[in-house]
Amino acid sequence: MISFSSLLIVGAVAVAVPLFLGLVPAVKVPAVVLEILGGILVGPTVLGWVHLDVAVRVIADLGLGFLLFMAGFEIDLRRFDRRILVLVSRAFVFSLVLALLVAYGLQLGGQVRDGLLVGITLVATSLVLLSVFFSASSKNPGAELGLLAGFVGLTAAIVVVTQRVRVWGPMREVVHRLENTSSQLRVRLAITFALAFSAVAEHFGLATILGAFLAGVIVRRTDETPASQQEFQAKLEAIGFGFLIPVFFVSTGVGLDITALFHSTRAIILVPVFLAALLVVRGLPALLYVRVVGRTRAIAAGFMQATSLTFIVVATVIGVQTGHQRTSTAAALVVAGLLSVVIYPPVALRMLKNAAGRPVSPAPSPERDPS
Repeated sequence: MISFSSLLIVGAVAVAVPLFLGLVPAVKVPAVVLEILGGILVGPTVLGWVHLDVAVRVIADLGLGFLLFMAGFEIDLRRFDRRILVLVSRAFVFSLVLALLVAYGLQLGGQVRDGLLVGITLVATSLVLLSVFFSASSKNPGAELGLLAGFVGLTAAIVVVTQRVRVWGPMREVVHRLENTSSQLRVRLAITFALAFSAVAEHFGLATILGAFLAGVIVRRTDETPASQQEFQAKLEAIGFGFLIPVFFVSTGVGLDITALFHSTRAIILVPVFLAALLVVRGLPALLYVRVVGRTRAIAAGFMQATSLTFIVVATVIGVQTGHQRTSTAAALVVAGLLSVVIYPPVALRMLKNAAGRPVSPAPSPERDPS
C-alpha cells in the first residue's frame, strides 16, 4: 500500500518556503535554494521525517519532466537574432572547452569519476549532451549520436505535422471552444504531447528529459496570440510550479547525501573548487560581450552566468542514477550550485549599481563590430 505521509511533508515544505519569503522579504534567497535546504532538513540526514518512497519518487520524476517542459516552453525561436545567436554560440564553445579542461583535470587528479559528466554539468546548458552520453540506456556514444540524429529527424517531421494540424479549422474550433471549460483540452493536449515525446525519446535510447524539453519548444510554437499564450502559460505554470516542480526540488534535498559530503575530505574540498570552476567556465566567456555591452556589464553578466543550480541538480540526479558519479561528488556540486546562487548575483547587481552611479562610456555599436 502506498503511503502519502512523506509526500505530505514534502508538500508542506513547498508551501512553507514561499510563505516564509513572502512574510520575510528581507531574505533575498531564491525559493529553489530554500526548497532544497528544506528537503535536507526533513530528510534522512537531519530530522528523518521524509524518505524517498514510491509516491515521492513518482511525483518528483513528473516534476523533473515538467521542469524541462517549461524550460522548453519559455524558448521562442521566432525572437532569435542571428547576430546574438552567433555571439552566444561562440561563448558556448568557449565555455565548453574550459569546462572539459577543468573537468578532465579533476578526473586525472582522481577527484571525480567521470570528467565528461562534470564538464557538461559545469557548462549547465548542454541538455542534448547530457541526454546522449548519460541516459540510463547509454552504452555506445556513437550509436547514441545516430539515434539522436533519427530523433531530430522525427522531431522535424512532428513540427511540420503539428503546424498543419494547428491551422486545420475544425481542430482549432474545438480546442478554442473547450480550452476554458472543465475539459481544459489545450492543457490536456500539451501534457499528453509532453508524455508522448518523452516516451519517444526513451524509445530512441535518449533521456526522457530531452523529449520533455523539445515538447515544450514545439508546444510554444502553437501559440497564436500573445494574450492566448499568456493565459495558457499561466495554466501550465499552475500545474508545474504549483505542485510538481517544487516536489522535485524538495525531494532532491531529501535525497542529497550530505553525510557522504562531510565524511569525505575530497568532497568538501571540491565544493569551493566547483564554485570557482563555475565562475571560470561560465563567467570568462562573458568577456566576449565587452564590445556589445561594455566592460562592467560584461563582467556583471559573467557573474550572473556563473549562477547555476537547476541544471546541476538535474545532471547530478542522472549521474548518480546511472553510476557515473559518486553521491559525495553530486552533493558537492549541488552545494556549489547553491552557493553560486547566493553569492554571484549580489556581486553582479552591486557592480551594475556602482556603474549606474558614474558616467559610463557607451559601448561600440554592434553594427560596427567587424567580427
